[in-house]
Amino acid sequence: EKWACRKYREMLPQMEKYCGYAVNNIPQLPDISDFLQQRTGFTLRPISGLLSARDFLNALAFRVFYSTQYIRHHGNPFYTPEPDICHELLGHVPLFANPAFADFSQEIGLASLAATDEDVAKLAAVYWFTVEFGLLWEGEDVKAFGAGVLSSFGEMEWACSTSPSQECRDMGSMKDQLKPVLRPLDPWEAAKQDYPITTYQPVMFVANSLEDAESRIAQFCDSLTRPFFPQYDPLTQTIRVTKAIQRAERHSTVELQSQKQMQYFEKTAPAKHNTSTADESCTVADGFA
Repeated sequence: EKWACRKYREMLPQMEKYCGYAVNNIPQLPDISDFLQQRTGFTLRPISGLLSARDFLNALAFRVFYSTQYIRHHGNPFYTPEPDICHELLGHVPLFANPAFADFSQEIGLASLAATDEDVAKLAAVYWFTVEFGLLWEGEDVKAFGAGVLSSFGEMEWACSTSPSQECRDMGSMKDQLKPVLRPLDPWEAAKQDYPITTYQPVMFVANSLEDAESRIAQFCDSLTRPFFPQYDPLTQTIRVTKAIQRAERHSTVELQSQKQMQYFEKTAPAKHNTSTADESCTVADGFA
């Protein structure tokens, strides 16, 4: 109620009514998947671990979301560096029932089908700063629409509070930074922004609305150089392409993702001696699951 965006809050009663969200019940993925398919055409597909960015994003093109099934360790219930079932069902699922959110999630997936490894890395970063850790304005307040924020009490306070508590900052390994640096959503900037996957986000992007995020991401995807433009057929749940293509040799992007994380921590290691970034406030978002 305090930090989630309005469209997320609007969907929660629907999740309770049709998907079994309740304090005395464990929601089942098939029930949730059926509900999403009727609302926006998205379906959930269970998976036992993490995927590469390309495999994960490619699935979004078909309106398929890979959902983990394990649960975070009870020693730290407020934060998990890896996506778990709480993250999927509390963070992702409610907004996948929103047409605007579903559309721009698929837009990123469609762009990934024809993307180079370098562009997949850019799309993964855009996904990270929107679908996972996206924020938006509601009046004068910053609200969360990213699943990584919505599924974590600590992340919500860190991202949306004007003054996150010391306990909150310690929980997300941010004791030396008072609050995140908030920037207006610019997918071209987000695509180049480094980010950690095992701590809170030091830099976050804020959209004007979900529709604003959808429009900006569509423009970014259209700006990528692609050899063909895939089109999704919702009736057959298949992809059509604009010209004859030949499948390129497959390369894993896992190593590329690992290198990006190493580079991030190498860049930020000297910054640990700084006391805060309080002056860098807002001037105005798996690993993938």
